[in-house]
Amino acid sequence: MSAAPETYDAIVLGAGGAGLMCAAMAGQRDRRVLVIDHADQPGKKILISGGGRCNFTNIHTAPDRYLSANPHFAKSALGRYTPQDFLALVERHGIAWHEKTLGQLFCDQSARQIVAMLLAECEAGGVAIRLGHAITAVTHADGRYSVTHGGRTATAPALVIATGGPSIPKIGATAFAYDLARQFGLKVVEPRPALVPLTLGGEDLLFRSLSGVSTEVVACHGKAAFREAALLTHRGLSGPAILQISSYWRHGDAIALDFLPDQAPGWLTEAKRGKPRATLTQSLRGHLPDRLADALAERLALPGDLGNIPDRKLQDAERRLSAWSFTPNGTEGFAKAEVTIGGISTVGLSSQTMEARHLPGLYAIGEAVDVTGWLGGYNFQWAWASGWVAAQFL
Repeated sequence: MSAAPETYDAIVLGAGGAGLMCAAMAGQRDRRVLVIDHADQPGKKILISGGGRCNFTNIHTAPDRYLSANPHFAKSALGRYTPQDFLALVERHGIAWHEKTLGQLFCDQSARQIVAMLLAECEAGGVAIRLGHAITAVTHADGRYSVTHGGRTATAPALVIATGGPSIPKIGATAFAYDLARQFGLKVVEPRPALVPLTLGGEDLLFRSLSGVSTEVVACHGKAAFREAALLTHRGLSGPAILQISSYWRHGDAIALDFLPDQAPGWLTEAKRGKPRATLTQSLRGHLPDRLADALAERLALPGDLGNIPDRKLQDAERRLSAWSFTPNGTEGFAKAEVTIGGISTVGLSSQTMEARHLPGLYAIGEAVDVTGWLGGYNFQWAWASGWVAAQFL
């Protein structure tokens, strides 16, 4: 005879950032909450983020730094639970932090402090957490959700999908959230890797010999532009500027890199006037790593002294250096993607509550939803904000 189902006010699927935040806040509102995760430890993505120091938020968080089929969806949650709110929580737990660059906030010591903080908040709310429990069935009937896991069944009037997306499968990430969403009638926007290195083929493979070279660039795709470091790899392009632009890139598109963002138009013709005996290679070496300068000069094919090269050809070279076109043949996939773009469609969710419009008691939060932030703490802030908002309505 099977045991009677355990009853809760809410069941949260996923013990990542969004799930733990939601469970803690709901528990502290006197809700009886159960968190279930198939992983053997909580907050795995938190633990590996920011080189182990967790880039837990960004002080410049704003809705225009998120990608979604509905760019307005994130506004409500981000406005109601801000980076300052999360920072206050961090400081209340005595976690030392620092701002690195571009508004990115990191722990001074370890990402484990953020996980410990969330677990302490869950404990304060009396939250039950079950790890290493594979979910074998999720059903809905008579206004209650039933979740079978590890030989047990739990039921609740509210169910929160917080199992993330399929990025970084080595830590156990799966597409479970999308299967569950479809089961309950929610649409899914095609998921694809985001914040991911791009791969190159064809003529661009000539840059493979520069693997390991890094330089500051402006990476552009359409109206999106990011000024940060780009890293040339044996497979293509990586580094923060490339990870940022990868979220906007679609297969078949070109991206452009400005290799000399600090040089004003006409700098090469000025160099010609000032040092007519210098070569293009020498001029580029003054601004770029030597190996990269040599490779770009070779591609531009303007040998000899600058004084002997027509201004028109130098201007053409400037234009190419300021918008060097690459057409990636792909990405390094979900294995190397920091997040997933796409996911549970916001069309079926309330931006005020994160609840499914057509099915009371069903919520979706965090990376599982079609809201993807820039690199630099934005995705964690979405996890905290969406989790906090859902918790107010459980």
